[in-house]
Amino acid sequence: MSWDQMSDLMWPATQETLQMVGVSTVCTVVIGLPIGVLLVLTAKGGALQNLPVNKVLGAVVNLARSLPFIILMIALISFTRLVSGSSLGWQAATVPLTVGAIPFFARLVETSVREVDRGLVEAVQAMGGSTWTLVRKTLVPEALAGIVASVTTTVIALIGYSAMAGTVGGGGLGDLAYRYGYLRFETAFMWIIVAEIAIIVTLIQLAGDYAVRRLANRGHGGGRTRLLRPRAATPTPDEDLVAS
Repeated sequence: MSWDQMSDLMWPATQETLQMVGVSTVCTVVIGLPIGVLLVLTAKGGALQNLPVNKVLGAVVNLARSLPFIILMIALISFTRLVSGSSLGWQAATVPLTVGAIPFFARLVETSVREVDRGLVEAVQAMGGSTWTLVRKTLVPEALAGIVASVTTTVIALIGYSAMAGTVGGGGLGDLAYRYGYLRFETAFMWIIVAEIAIIVTLIQLAGDYAVRRLANRGHGGGRTRLLRPRAATPTPDEDLVAS
């Protein structure tokens, strides 16, 4: 297979991969972020402490995380058809990709939010802040750097999932590598696709690391509650005289 033939096949497949990963990432963040925060709020000592709800939600998340993605895809074929109207193509692949990534991302968010300084949380509560205020102005802003790192990890995992989805008609680079690289014994072509996926993953990781560093330099994700942190005491005029 010539390079021109390869490039004609790779560009549409790359677009499909980026589209399915992009749509899945947006859906995963929109659904997984509230679940991760809710796991923290309903835990022991949380603002909405409710241990039964926390245990049930945690069990559902753990069960969904334990399923291998290829099995999850097959199990969701009927649901995928109901949502997207088909079980083939990149649009259909976004359904199992999203379902598989939500619990993974939710646990990462939970870990990031738990690391928020407990003193800041108690300060907001002592000032009469509601649960919504606590989430919007403290938990999420303070955990923002960790959440961005979680998004980066999730996107990279979705790229790997999308390659598996391609082997069962999901489209994208995985489908191309399987149909042309494996079934037609175009080994060189398959390794070129592998190299392209590695480049995409590396670029995403670099972009994510850069965003996390910027947020970390602003201080704990740039949260507004940094005003609540203790500041160095300013010496009074009398103290200056004593010191001199």
